[in-house]
Amino acid sequence: MIRFFAENISFKLTNRRQIKYWITNAVENENKNIGDINFIFCSDEYLFDMNKKYLKHNCFTDVITFDFCEDNKISGDIFISIDSVRANAIKYKQMFAEELYRVMIHGILHLCSYADSTKSEIALMRSKENNYLKKITF
Repeated sequence: MIRFFAENISFKLTNRRQIKYWITNAVENENKNIGDINFIFCSDEYLFDMNKKYLKHNCFTDVITFDFCEDNKISGDIFISIDSVRANAIKYKQMFAEELYRVMIHGILHLCSYADSTKSEIALMRSKENNYLKKITF
């Protein structure tokens, strides 16, 4: 089950049904099954505090994924800073929706066991993101 929440911000995701369908198809394309996936939209400050507390990183980020996967069933909490998504959309000259969907699928790909620590991992992650972004309309 895919759920959407807002924590300490006022944000409502539109096109929820379409997004759930898109994410489910992406997960199935990766030969995985949907478990419990929670997207939590929050502020920069909220995500910064989580990054420090749980990951010991003293920096801002746009997404943090907590993996609760078991076997082939993907489950987890994906925290997304709406502040960072807005700023990155401007910085990279993208529509807000495209940047948001990129970050959402990025979190899903982490749950599907993709990493982004090395140059080759980052290249594969970007390729996967771009592939899945072609499959949703903005």
